[in-house]
Amino acid sequence: MMRVKSIDIFRALTMLLMIFVNDLWTLNNIPGWLEHKAADVDGLGLADVVFPAFMFIVGLSLPYAIRARIDRGDPPVKIIWHIIERALALIIMGLFMVNLENMDGTHLMIGRFTWEILMALAFILIWNNYRGKVFGFIPEYAMKLAGFALLIFLAAIYTGRSHEGVVWMKTYWWGILGLIGWAYLLNALIYYVLRDRPVWIGLACLILYMLNVNEFVSPFHYNLQIVVGASNHASVMSGLLVSVILIKLKGKNRLKNVVPILAGLSIIFLLFGFLTRPEWGISKIHGTPSWTAICAGISTISFIILYILADRMDITRWANIISPAGKSTLTCYLVPYFVYPLLAMIGFSLPAFLVTGLVGLLKSLIFSLLIILITGGLNRLHISLKI
Repeated sequence: MMRVKSIDIFRALTMLLMIFVNDLWTLNNIPGWLEHKAADVDGLGLADVVFPAFMFIVGLSLPYAIRARIDRGDPPVKIIWHIIERALALIIMGLFMVNLENMDGTHLMIGRFTWEILMALAFILIWNNYRGKVFGFIPEYAMKLAGFALLIFLAAIYTGRSHEGVVWMKTYWWGILGLIGWAYLLNALIYYVLRDRPVWIGLACLILYMLNVNEFVSPFHYNLQIVVGASNHASVMSGLLVSVILIKLKGKNRLKNVVPILAGLSIIFLLFGFLTRPEWGISKIHGTPSWTAICAGISTISFIILYILADRMDITRWANIISPAGKSTLTCYLVPYFVYPLLAMIGFSLPAFLVTGLVGLLKSLIFSLLIILITGGLNRLHISLKI
């Protein structure tokens, strides 16, 4: 399979933005358009675009990952098991992170921040991409067993809060990684069956958008939800469709047609989104079809621009600084789960002027870049999650 440099760059940029918007809670007096819009507000903030862009990239990457396994001769059972295993890993991580948000620290055996750090450490122990024995003598399976034991311990001592009082871990929602896991599972299985057939993938994409519509209006009086909201599945399938079109045109030696065809697809997404906006509004919290489609259109346009720059013009050096976020994305996502609690435990805080307005935004941008640099350093130490 061909290497598409723009996909790695798109993933890195999206991860940079995700860290940036996730850090906005530390700031004061910043423009409202950077943040999430409230559930019942018809609008789109920068933060509302980042998550669906990440889902879109999951779809972009999916065909290349599965085709690589097919090309090296992996049997169907092994490929399907890998898909299930990868989805389960994301779902488990998402479940723990969601329960972190709903923790009752006053009844916890260990401090909340310690629990958070140990959670992230357990994820690394289990899903790190080991390259031989650790320290030259600890086998990989021992590290993984230690990680699972740590997760079981954290689950056993967990105490949460709800209107029922103190409760144990439960599914409040699936979390960012959990949503990705469920959407990846469905889309990966669909792709494995349909492969690189743009018409069939396009039909699957249409069906998922119709399921998203069905969540708001059901003319056929049926109710079908595939574990999580259809907007998640449709966002991934939108990116998958873009990749399949790219692969098909490459196979026919018609890559010159990529840009106009994808531009046409982006217009379809945007037209659907804006034409249906009066009916459902644009809402990330509610996962409206308008929001799903508009974000898919924005992501497609963004990919076109990066494809022209990176794959057509070979202009990529500008992205070197953020490349660790594109190659070790899950590791990059986890690093703040060490940094924030460690800073809280030592009582670190910045002066007010550094977390206010434009200066605060610069601080969050620098913080995001530092997280990516830390990720690059961890990679050099052979610490990089792979699922």
